[in-house]
Amino acid sequence: MLREPIEQLLHSPLEFTKDIKFPDPRELRIYDSTLRDGEQMPGVAYTPEQKLEITKALSDIGVHIIDVGFPGVSATEQQALRLIMEAKRRGELRSDLEIVVMCRSHKGDIDATLKVLNEINISPEEVTFFIFTTASNLHNKYKIGKTLLHREGISDDEHEDRPIEWYKEANLKMMEEAIRYARSKGVTHIEFGGEDGSRADVDYCIELFRRGLAAGGTRPSWPDTVGVLTPEATAKYTEEIVQAIPEVPLLVHFHNDFGFGTINTITAIKYGAKAFCTTVAGYGERAGNAPLHEVVVSLKLLYGIEIPGFKYEKLHDLYRLVEKYACMPIQAHCPIIGPHVFMHESGIHTAGVLIDRRIYEAIPSELVGQKTSFVYGKHSGGQIIEHGLQGMEKELTESGVVITQELIQEVTAEMKRLREDKSKTDLLQKLIHIYHKTLDSIGLTGVDLFRVACQMNEKLKKQELQK
Repeated sequence: MLREPIEQLLHSPLEFTKDIKFPDPRELRIYDSTLRDGEQMPGVAYTPEQKLEITKALSDIGVHIIDVGFPGVSATEQQALRLIMEAKRRGELRSDLEIVVMCRSHKGDIDATLKVLNEINISPEEVTFFIFTTASNLHNKYKIGKTLLHREGISDDEHEDRPIEWYKEANLKMMEEAIRYARSKGVTHIEFGGEDGSRADVDYCIELFRRGLAAGGTRPSWPDTVGVLTPEATAKYTEEIVQAIPEVPLLVHFHNDFGFGTINTITAIKYGAKAFCTTVAGYGERAGNAPLHEVVVSLKLLYGIEIPGFKYEKLHDLYRLVEKYACMPIQAHCPIIGPHVFMHESGIHTAGVLIDRRIYEAIPSELVGQKTSFVYGKHSGGQIIEHGLQGMEKELTESGVVITQELIQEVTAEMKRLREDKSKTDLLQKLIHIYHKTLDSIGLTGVDLFRVACQMNEKLKKQELQK
């Protein structure tokens, strides 16, 4: 028990952030992309039933918006959307939970998605369409440039000679047409944006958003697609964009290639973004996305921003569920939610934690559904051994064991020896090797592609002979 108030013993991180002006927490929206961006992580593939269970958990914990992906691309995506929407109608999901489906800025994509919605009896008004295009000069000319040429009936021969400005304007027109077309088909909620926005001219991003809104879009989305932004760059982009379109909430989407996903998300919120994209455990392409747990817990404990209605204590259960379905183990030392982050072995640390957890724990373990625990090993001291023995004193007494200092010393030495003996085995090394080998085998390779091509060629030959 501490005699003095904790405020007299520690400086709170809130002392340094309390004067930062954030949007009203009631206006903030957590946008989860675990089912779409998270599933684009190599090796991850959810079944429709698993997507439903994850959606239920996300709804329960307090996420506001869920991106369920591209229903127009496969039957399993369509089934997942159907299960999710049926569950919402039955009241198994929150009534205010927003469901997002994705389309490129292409009538064919929009029609395919509308067809799916019609087949599973879902009105276009029940979901948000995310109609996306590109934003950077690199993407505009070299990723979708030939598509833009074909739309205008121009030959590929002119691709390289056409100036960047032509592609930028053609891209905006394509996006405007797609948004207007979706509106004409009864779509009322349209999120829109351009990939690689973080490497685009900020003025072009602003023009894209203004023209998208004028065409009928309702929520602009600005992504750091390849995770290159620093907090300083994030501040500049976000501030200018928010000032240019203050009438609508800006959605931000950060990847984690340099480990800046969380701080960039918080920086963007600080500069006026009101919706922010995350994924469970940061699952996603390459190095993943801004992790849900890092963003919401950092906002709460380091900045004093608590998301109303968010159930922080359910983070542990949510993460175990998604980890199981994704078959991607969460790192033992993953901040906040890793299985070892509230586990102590070192004698110095365990002695401190036994006095008061705050000596070595800045995050209350129960806040995120975790528990403080101790393990015994080569770094353990007599104090934690004594603490452990006292916790089982009744059982030891019944077994004829009396706890003495001599016993504590002997037990401490033997526990250290046992732990060192365990470390001499190569079991963990074998498990790590098996894990990486299995992980590599989950995705299909060029060898699989060659084999399937040969098989399908034989199939086509047989079909031709049967005609």
